[in-house]
Amino acid sequence: MQPTVHDAVRPAPQPDPWMARHELLNQRVLEGNVDLVFIGDSITQGWEGAGKQVWDKYYEKRNAVNLGINGDRTQHVIWRLDHGNLSGIRPKLAVVMIGTNNSICDSSTQIADGVRTIVNRIKTATPQTTTLILAIFPRGRDASDDRRQINEEANRKIAELADEKQVHYLDIGDEFLAEDKTLSPEIMPDLLHLSAEGYRIWALSIESSLKRFMGD
Repeated sequence: MQPTVHDAVRPAPQPDPWMARHELLNQRVLEGNVDLVFIGDSITQGWEGAGKQVWDKYYEKRNAVNLGINGDRTQHVIWRLDHGNLSGIRPKLAVVMIGTNNSICDSSTQIADGVRTIVNRIKTATPQTTTLILAIFPRGRDASDDRRQINEEANRKIAELADEKQVHYLDIGDEFLAEDKTLSPEIMPDLLHLSAEGYRIWALSIESSLKRFMGD
């Protein structure tokens, strides 16, 4: 089913420095030797910051490329996929986590539509690639946070995209939370972006899935 056309599915670029990073990513994929890609926003881009040591330990040896750009919403990722971010590569696995920036202006259904469009773009660009969609990570201090609630509802809809063949869904959100569903500054200092410990949790939480889908 094709989603209704709205901002979350309508491809759109951002201005510099976003465009400069997009072009750098295109240059990297043109070099080839890419078996794993992470697609997302600033949380994904943060593998190059707070998450760098964890990235080097788990993903450098897997020929991984970080296709995360700060501030991205689903529509920006769609544009990037239409303009070179997957050109000429055939990764074994694409890990997708996107949508939290949409929650300021889009509904849960619209966010899920955007993720669906991204998954379809990946299928078209590189049909043999397996896609692992991660649930949008929790944000805000606790479960009463409005944008966390929007993301949680979006996650329920995003989960329906999994066919358990080429597209899989995994929710690791609880791994970041205390028993009372609160977020700790030790995990997400600004209650959105991950600390080094947060990236360690992310890597450990998806490692079994990566081994499965990449044939490690």
